[in-house]
Amino acid sequence: MSGTLVLCGAPIGDPRDASPRLAEVLATADIIAAEDTRRLRRLAHALGITIRGRVVSCYDAVEGARAAMLTEQLLAGSTVALITDAGMPAVSDPGFRLVAAASQAGVPVTVVPGPSAVTAALAVSGLPSDRWTFEGFLPRKGGERRARLRGLAAEARTMVFLESPHRLVAALREAADVLGGGRRATLCRELTKTWEEIVRTDLAGLVDWATDGREIRGEFTLVVAGAPAGARGGADSAPGGAAAGRPAGPAVLAAAVEHLVAGGMAPKEARKTVAADHGIGSRQVYDAIVAARAAAEPEGDDVPDPENAAGPDEGSGSDEGSGVGRHLGGSSLTGA
Repeated sequence: MSGTLVLCGAPIGDPRDASPRLAEVLATADIIAAEDTRRLRRLAHALGITIRGRVVSCYDAVEGARAAMLTEQLLAGSTVALITDAGMPAVSDPGFRLVAAASQAGVPVTVVPGPSAVTAALAVSGLPSDRWTFEGFLPRKGGERRARLRGLAAEARTMVFLESPHRLVAALREAADVLGGGRRATLCRELTKTWEEIVRTDLAGLVDWATDGREIRGEFTLVVAGAPAGARGGADSAPGGAAAGRPAGPAVLAAAVEHLVAGGMAPKEARKTVAADHGIGSRQVYDAIVAARAAAEPEGDDVPDPENAAGPDEGSGSDEGSGVGRHLGGSSLTGA
């Protein structure tokens, strides 16, 4: 007769949140597979229990190999408890491979529910929670991260992300650029711990919070409001996002560049970023800015012909003094 795989929800900060059932399972399991064996022993000490079973490590890099060994033990009748550093195994944590292997082998898999940073952050965010989506960690690389965010620009449901401290500022800046700085958002730091902090504002406000000179430390959960009704038909209604299958107009491209420049990016880099986001050339973005400015000028003003105005991204000439580098919405978007 096979044993049972028990997925153990661990406290996300305060060990007092652990359930009596978790303590019982950890004290009686034949084998405990832990993401970090040191953290497991600290938790056991806090719970006042003695671990009698065998303890093995099961972090992400070794989970594939551990899954085969632990499945053999399960088939032999052992009870295996799987616990990660915080929260629920297999949810942005090791566990998926082991659960899949055990299930495929016909081993019963059960769960000891516990605290969750995802649902805790959603509950305290003040954002709609009737429909929501968990997006886990954004990609590490900037280009992949922006692509993921562009794919979410029209998502109507509230979105929950996890983020590490050393990537937080970049992730917040790119979220503000792609989704729009005015998108409501809540950032939760160190939930249930001594230095718990909850910041309710918008994405632009979170960028300001994260770049005000403070030291970025701790575990972060980011909750972002879904796209407003007017933006759900295409992401081009949010600065930096292109609608699927539909080219963005001059006003949208100019607004996206203006948004990046307002956030401190150099105009030339902002044009390149918007061009990459929309799959077009930098010159097209430059021309779009000129066209948008022309449309905004009172009738009769002298507007230079984009065909005869060499953009700073192409050719060796500077547009300084050419009349092209004027301000649109208060930012010199065609400057270098």
